[in-house]
Amino acid sequence: MKLTIREIAKMAGVSPGTVSKVINQTGSISPNTIQKVKRVIEDTGYQPSFSAKALATKKSNMIGLIYAGEVHVEFNHPFFNQVINAFKNSVGQLGYDILVFSNQSFNIGKEDYVARAKHYQLDGCLIIAGEHIEEAIYQLDQSDIPTVAVDLELSGDKSSYVMADNEKISRQVVEYFYLNGVRKVAFIGGQEDSVISNVRKDAFEQSMKDYGMDLRKEWMKYGNYFEDSGYQKMKEIIESGQIPDAVYAVSDMMALGVIKAIKEAGFTIPNDIKVIGCDDIEACRYSDPALATVKQDQVKIGRLAANILHDLICERTVQKAVYVDPELIIRRSSEM
Repeated sequence: MKLTIREIAKMAGVSPGTVSKVINQTGSISPNTIQKVKRVIEDTGYQPSFSAKALATKKSNMIGLIYAGEVHVEFNHPFFNQVINAFKNSVGQLGYDILVFSNQSFNIGKEDYVARAKHYQLDGCLIIAGEHIEEAIYQLDQSDIPTVAVDLELSGDKSSYVMADNEKISRQVVEYFYLNGVRKVAFIGGQEDSVISNVRKDAFEQSMKDYGMDLRKEWMKYGNYFEDSGYQKMKEIIESGQIPDAVYAVSDMMALGVIKAIKEAGFTIPNDIKVIGCDDIEACRYSDPALATVKQDQVKIGRLAANILHDLICERTVQKAVYVDPELIIRRSSEM
């Protein structure tokens, strides 16, 4: 039979409040009373419930993980998987567990992350951002619940966000091609209304103009981050008859599709067309040819998100925004 805190208190001859203080090491209690309560706990094998601990400490040591908006890639996508694993490992070392939220309605007909976080007595929340973010996310941002987002700007007093420097990602790609004499570069982005993809697109276009490179409308395509869309969009470029010297895709998955389409059309990589992706997923090293890419440091992003969220929970001062520098990694697909 599972014992309650009241039964432990009765056995020890103290109040339930005293037992709670001993369990959570709070308050001023005599050493004799502490030993008496601990002896009863040890003799009975009593384990305090999660709710009892949370009620006594006002902390659950639980973090809510929210996949917000429309996440256009699977949850096991290599980029998100590495970010979440790094976050999970870091918050675990800090003493937290994770509760995963879907973005389905908590109360039928209306999403409310604030209510859900309070219902589960969460200490804080991590948001993994997709597209078309629901209004409830911004309500969470403006609440008193510590919140950190990946790839989404937040403005609340108890919020912060972490993301790669997306403008720098595109500038590095264009600069690399410019310095190596490549002037005709095609672009394959995510959805046309994708916030992150559009930041990369705008930086690509501006950098191409800055360097006086050949920016053509027929070489600007939009996929959906999946391999098949990269394949289809590269076929459209090839079928137009205007063949670029290089292709920059904003995700490695799409870049792998680009490689497939180029090879099917009888062109060689990198001799005829060079290809650079973005993310540096594990598959880049094993594609044929090995895929050049701009690395987003997923581990660093996850670790930063974990530590910033912990500091927010502990009411420490944190940066409102943290941008992680990308790293251009040249492999066979874009060698000169």
